[in-house]
Amino acid sequence: MEMLCPRASSTLRLSAPAASPTTRECAGATTPASPTASNKGSEPRFFLWSANGLHHYNAFMGVLEFRDEIAAAGELLHALEAIKWGTDYFIKAHTHPHVLWAQVGDGDTDHLCWQRPEDMTTSRRAYKLDEENPGSEVAAETAAAMAAASMVFRRTNPHYSHLLLEHAQQLFEFGEKYRGKYDKSIGGAKGYYTSVSGYMDELLWAALWLYKATDTSNYLNYAIQNALPFGGITWAITEFSWDVKYAGLQIIASTLPMTGKTNQQQEILQQYRSKAEHYICACLNKNNSTNVQRTPGGLLYTRQWNNMQYVSTAVFLLTVYSEHLHATNQMVNCPTDSVGSHEILSFVKSQVAYILGSNPMGLSYLVGYGPAYPKRVHHRGASMEPYRESKVFVGCTQGYDHWHGRQDPNPNVLVGALVGGPDSKDEFVDRRGNFVQTEACTYNTAPLVGVFAKLHALEKGSSNSTASAGFSLVSSI
Repeated sequence: MEMLCPRASSTLRLSAPAASPTTRECAGATTPASPTASNKGSEPRFFLWSANGLHHYNAFMGVLEFRDEIAAAGELLHALEAIKWGTDYFIKAHTHPHVLWAQVGDGDTDHLCWQRPEDMTTSRRAYKLDEENPGSEVAAETAAAMAAASMVFRRTNPHYSHLLLEHAQQLFEFGEKYRGKYDKSIGGAKGYYTSVSGYMDELLWAALWLYKATDTSNYLNYAIQNALPFGGITWAITEFSWDVKYAGLQIIASTLPMTGKTNQQQEILQQYRSKAEHYICACLNKNNSTNVQRTPGGLLYTRQWNNMQYVSTAVFLLTVYSEHLHATNQMVNCPTDSVGSHEILSFVKSQVAYILGSNPMGLSYLVGYGPAYPKRVHHRGASMEPYRESKVFVGCTQGYDHWHGRQDPNPNVLVGALVGGPDSKDEFVDRRGNFVQTEACTYNTAPLVGVFAKLHALEKGSSNSTASAGFSLVSSI
């Protein structure tokens, strides 16, 4: 994150010491929802990644799926605090049932500057979505996040839970009634977070989360009736990201209980499951042809730029589905083999081990963890002298001249950040200008919270799942 204000809290807390603390002071802003955090090493805030990143970070999915494990690790209160920090921002940004402020700042002008967030002088202009300028992806993604968060707070803060659900329902109705791609309404976002998959996956995603949050049949019927026209049961996808939600929504649909469902609903849910298991099998290299590529060292490899985002989302979905298989005593029937919970979790462990240092480079890609990790993360706030140590103003070009090109390690260790990671040959260049590999994003780290909590619980024997048979997933990590 580029900027975190005092109330913010990370649920990914590591024991490895940091060389120096990260900047946490807040810069002033003029938007209706200030302050919050940027998504990666640059300054603008884009809501499509923001809702998606926070949705995973949970914590939402992480706390929902692995609440007991996170609590056992002593991190539940931190997780709830981090979630509320984000959902408070979403509430402030949703100023009217059909108005959502979806971007702050301009990507082009902000990228011309290399500054600490405290020194920013670039425009904080805010861009909104409304009936005349729709953005169904962002409205639906934010609705999904708030619906999930409403379930997280149901036990501890029922009033806040109800408020989140009210916003979620309004945002879903807005996104569905006034359909349109957000990057057509906010043209500046297209060069940074283009909506390639469109908005139909987000609408299905939101409907399923609202069904889980409300148990209202209208939302399930929406996901059933639009399963075919929106691609929910036709797209066989091998990635899950801030843009492409199909694998995630297919897995959610697959885990819904069949009890009380009509024949048509059961049939469609089975088709959702077929596509979900295509994704699972592709990650496990057990499809006949369409498998996810792997590096020589065994890391899942989707594409060059920020490949780790696809790895972290994969291990999260695999862990969630493994839990479902274990609870229902089921197997996944892949084209080349049948697999169960144990084998899926073993593969998750291999990917986590790679991330944390068991790889050809001998490098942990989780900053601040282990003896060797990236020291020159492409991140403005981390790369410059902390504001509390030097309040001398650093201008746009000054930052590039004096800080960006330095060979020295960053003065601030961005503890818990997951960088873009190695290339297809397991090679990694720790250079600040190598943003393809060294930039850290919130949606990279986000999915790992629940995964780490689950693996930690298994190691400590506090879970009644496969650990009860003496199986340790993290013994080598």
